[in-house]
Amino acid sequence: MLKIAMAQMEVIPGHPDQNTARILSMIAEAREQCVDIIIFPEMAVPGYLLGDTWEQSAFLRDCEDCGQEIIAASQDLTVMFGNIAMDWTKKNNDGRVRKYNAFFTAQDGQLIQPNNMPYPYIIKTLMPNYREFDDTRHFFSLQKLARELGTIPDKLISPVTLNIRGQRYQAGCLLCEDGWSDNYELEPLALLQQNYDIDFFINSSASPYTLGKNGKRNRVFGQQASAAGVPLFYVNAIGLQNNGKTIYTFDGSSTAYDAEGRIAAMAPEYSESLTIIDTDSLNSPPVADIPDEPEIAHIYRALHYGIRRFLENIHMQKIVIGISGGIDSAVAAALYASVVGPENLLLVNMPSVFNSETTKGLSQQLAENLGCQYMIIPIQQSVDYTIEQLEHTPMICLADGTTSQLNVSSFVTENIQARDRSARVLAGAAAAFGGGFTCNANKAETTVGYSTLYGDQSGFLAALADLWKHQVYALAYYMNQSVYNRELIPQGIIDIVPSAELSSAQNVDEGKGDPLKYPYHDYLFRSFIERWEKATPEDILEWYSAGTLEDQLGCEPGVVQHYFPTAQSFITDLERWWNLFTGMAIAKRIQAPPILAVSRRAYGFDHREAQNGPYYTRKYKELKARLLQA
Repeated sequence: MLKIAMAQMEVIPGHPDQNTARILSMIAEAREQCVDIIIFPEMAVPGYLLGDTWEQSAFLRDCEDCGQEIIAASQDLTVMFGNIAMDWTKKNNDGRVRKYNAFFTAQDGQLIQPNNMPYPYIIKTLMPNYREFDDTRHFFSLQKLARELGTIPDKLISPVTLNIRGQRYQAGCLLCEDGWSDNYELEPLALLQQNYDIDFFINSSASPYTLGKNGKRNRVFGQQASAAGVPLFYVNAIGLQNNGKTIYTFDGSSTAYDAEGRIAAMAPEYSESLTIIDTDSLNSPPVADIPDEPEIAHIYRALHYGIRRFLENIHMQKIVIGISGGIDSAVAAALYASVVGPENLLLVNMPSVFNSETTKGLSQQLAENLGCQYMIIPIQQSVDYTIEQLEHTPMICLADGTTSQLNVSSFVTENIQARDRSARVLAGAAAAFGGGFTCNANKAETTVGYSTLYGDQSGFLAALADLWKHQVYALAYYMNQSVYNRELIPQGIIDIVPSAELSSAQNVDEGKGDPLKYPYHDYLFRSFIERWEKATPEDILEWYSAGTLEDQLGCEPGVVQHYFPTAQSFITDLERWWNLFTGMAIAKRIQAPPILAVSRRAYGFDHREAQNGPYYTRKYKELKARLLQA
């Protein structure tokens, strides 16, 4: 019998001192409970998403020193942990010191060298460089090392042999991506299984939360355990890490799979825990029961945890939100209130002549329901003054002394309103209140730049910018029903037509709103960004002409015909938004606040894009011509 502890800990990126202190504390706790093996996450000492902090030699040496403390603490038990490993005598491909993403095994104050490794630690074999990952920039892989040594990875990939109370165990140790090998030429787990008599597998991970990932992981790792006929222990970190523009939550969900691939134990999401498994009881029922929850419950927990930890990291306790009477700002208000408390939340309504009594009333009702601070600051006077200055201040041509005047269009007037609200009122209110103000944009708006640069796109964090509009509505229902257990967000806000209320053309009392038709555009835009093979106008027209568009996008049947009765109207709409998505919207996204990620592809570091302008393939032009001639 072995007692194995999965040490699910919060890893604080860039703070090896704090992480090491927590590791030592959990080792002491495990020792008190007579644990044989304690397993920590990948990069538990330094953190994972550190950007070019990996280029600081002083930081690397500090991580080494921390690792020595952990090794020294491995008395009377086996400690397995992730850390950066350096070979100061060699270089990476960039000419900097050789760095490995490594997994260490220590016992009685000494490292145990894997059977065939040239170093006293496991080296990560597969280097992810997609989505948020940038491993190939910083770390030297086992594949590269094998080539350098004139051998093949198969010869180096080997287990760690443990001797515990006179018994010998072969542990197949993998670092995160090494267990996700479907798209690689190598399968480290399969090689270990083929070449060695493995007693159990370990996957030490730093795996950010993504909607739906846990279900896929349970299928993949469950199948691996079942195929090998041995248990598998997946140990993940919790915490918040970022790549600058995109912020990721790490949900933990560390899991033990028995030899049949069933879930035997699972640590709670977003919570530090020492989950101890007695290997003799692994295959004994009952197995762990995984609650069947709607996806919006997972989204809420990710957002709540991410906002809370982000605010703690930047030492911000008070929040200002521009409240419009619409769904996005209402959901943002309810979400932030659940984190900071209503006493630390200020809602500001900033009406112009275009704001209806309906939305003003709904804004106040929400503030009353929350019991938070509330202000009404009309902006029409300052907007009028700005317009007057622009139109009545002469422009002088210094070459010939002639003068002319600017003309402020209705479109420019809309943008002036948005900038006045954010850059003047909210920024000033936040400073006076002693906090920050939010960006309330959703993912559909972010996709096509349906926002004003330096206006409603401003803020310290865009917590909802990875949620489609239908997910924002789902979150409103969820918080009313399951978080607050009352109608906190008024039903009127949920029912009202989405509108920026920046002109008479967006009069909500007349049923007029945003140009975005969310029941369709949510799904069209999602195909541009979240499909495995991103859709282009060519794909959209092919599906449209074949009558399969709604199936491909996942929207409701009949919605396309409802909004676009002719091919001309459909194509006009498609090109309008594609031109924005691949045009000005990119510049806006580059300058947008950091985004809290929940989806398979968030804007920022997760979705890398260049400002090259829109492009239509030759086949698209042929399809367009054919459809318009029909």
